[in-house]
Amino acid sequence: MSPASDGNGRKDRWSAGVTPYAEMGYYNPDYDPRDSDILAAFRITPQPGVDPTEAAAAVAGESSTATWTVVWTDRLTDHAYYQAKCYSVEPVPGADDQYIAKIAYGIDLFEEGSIANMTSSIIGNVFGFKALRALRLEDLRIPPQFVKTFQGPPHGIVMEREYLDKYGRPLLGATVKPKLGLSAKNYGRVVFEALRGGLDFTKDDENINSQPFMRWRDRYLYAIEGVNRASAATGEVKGHYMNVTAATMEEMYERAEFAKELGSVIIMMDLTVGYTAMTSMSRWARRNGLILHLHRAGHATFTRQKYHGVSFRVIAKWCRLLGVDHIHAGTVVGKLEGDPNMIRGYYDVCREDVIPQNPEHGIYFDQHWASMPGVMPVASGGIHAGQMHQLLRYLGEDSILQFGGGTIGHPMGIGAGATANRVAVEAIIQARNEGRDYFHEGPDILERAARGCPELDAALQVWRDVTFEFESTDTPDYVATPTPTTVR
Repeated sequence: MSPASDGNGRKDRWSAGVTPYAEMGYYNPDYDPRDSDILAAFRITPQPGVDPTEAAAAVAGESSTATWTVVWTDRLTDHAYYQAKCYSVEPVPGADDQYIAKIAYGIDLFEEGSIANMTSSIIGNVFGFKALRALRLEDLRIPPQFVKTFQGPPHGIVMEREYLDKYGRPLLGATVKPKLGLSAKNYGRVVFEALRGGLDFTKDDENINSQPFMRWRDRYLYAIEGVNRASAATGEVKGHYMNVTAATMEEMYERAEFAKELGSVIIMMDLTVGYTAMTSMSRWARRNGLILHLHRAGHATFTRQKYHGVSFRVIAKWCRLLGVDHIHAGTVVGKLEGDPNMIRGYYDVCREDVIPQNPEHGIYFDQHWASMPGVMPVASGGIHAGQMHQLLRYLGEDSILQFGGGTIGHPMGIGAGATANRVAVEAIIQARNEGRDYFHEGPDILERAARGCPELDAALQVWRDVTFEFESTDTPDYVATPTPTTVR
């Protein structure tokens, strides 16, 4: 027997040179994942001629301890313990060249409380691997042992409702439009009119930071004036999401501190600032008692395509761990991408404490959040009052519905647009509380409510037939199959 062979025609594990990843131990179909393992589900599309098991083993190897050749320094570690292990490779139904590979990572491979480290490990290098035509991280199982190393949301859904003293319905908001170009004073006028008309929040958009036409400090001053005037007029707690996104962390802290000094109940940041900056701002928000909103700006560059990138459900899990109170999570009926089943999975990831495996919703693993507070999902983008029954059905009560154009584009003005949305949500909530089939009766319920509300009537007349019917690019691989009933 050659010293370079194990007797079965395979290269010896420790012989110099290139050894297939599967033979080095990165594929083990008999591995039983530990309760403390982080589990990942990857959608793998190998290059033609590449064995899917070897491709999956390569993903496990390159996202943990392996490199392209055998290195003798592996002997200086408990290499088998630190190796990620692919334990399942299953073909995707209806796709000849795609496979779901499930990979287990030992908890000691990751720094506690660091999404930056987790992402550098799991998605850091493997997405450029030549042996793969495409790769997508579909889902993660994060064990309670690791969940407990993170702060989570600064406040969470229950605490936010107590801050605002608002219960029993979705919260209502609007993004100030146009996003760019308004002076600070005119911006503040929009904030006041929308909040006075019945909304709970107004919001900076993702790309309004501190531009020549309106510097951040001026915007904050006029926005908080609008908030305070609207609160005085209505007797309700109101808020404006003040975007603290900036070029440096020091500038973000400066803006957040000023928002706190002005008495704002909420600030916001963009996903584009990165996981470390988001974690830092989350800790600041908890220390200082401000609600923290996250705009998922840029996410679709890597979440939208079904075959390559990172699913938004994974982004939502990372953001719940590092700690935000709100996150944009899709609308189903709006102008932005959103399959109903996928959106349901996203919302469950944000809000629920225990989420069972559900392939129809894109959930590949059971997830236990160990009592970590939930994140309020935000629906924004092309929604209007005429869809209120659909929004409540698809998205639930613990959500924030943001009507930007659906408030500011109202033919009777901004305040009227806000009133239309408030009357619509209260009409649908009342019907639900009365036990009515609000989803199917929704158009009639809204029509009846509009008889006593000219603002809602005008909104329905303008936007009644506005829909965004396009095929979703990210849909489930599995759908529920009706079980025939037996007639006895």
